[in-house]
Amino acid sequence: MLLLAHKSNSESKTMVETRIKPYHEQQVEEARRAEQTRVYRRNQVFGLLLVAAAILVWWLFHTNPKWIFPPGWWRP
Repeated sequence: MLLLAHKSNSESKTMVETRIKPYHEQQVEEARRAEQTRVYRRNQVFGLLLVAAAILVWWLFHTNPKWIFPPGWWRP
C-alpha cells in the first residue's frame, strides 16, 4: 500500500521572516530595493525607446517615399 504525504496549507506557503529587524538593517534593505527599482525602470524606458525606434525604422522602410520626401522638399 502506498501512502502519499499531503502538505498542509501552512507548509506550502513561502517562508516569511517574522523577526523585528534593526533600523539600520531596514534602511539598507529599503535603499537596495529603491536602487533595484530605479535600475528596473531605467531598463524599461530603454526597452520602450528601442521598440519605438524599431517601429519608426520599419515604418520608414515600408511607406511610400513620396509621402516622406515630396517633390521639392529640399528647396525653400
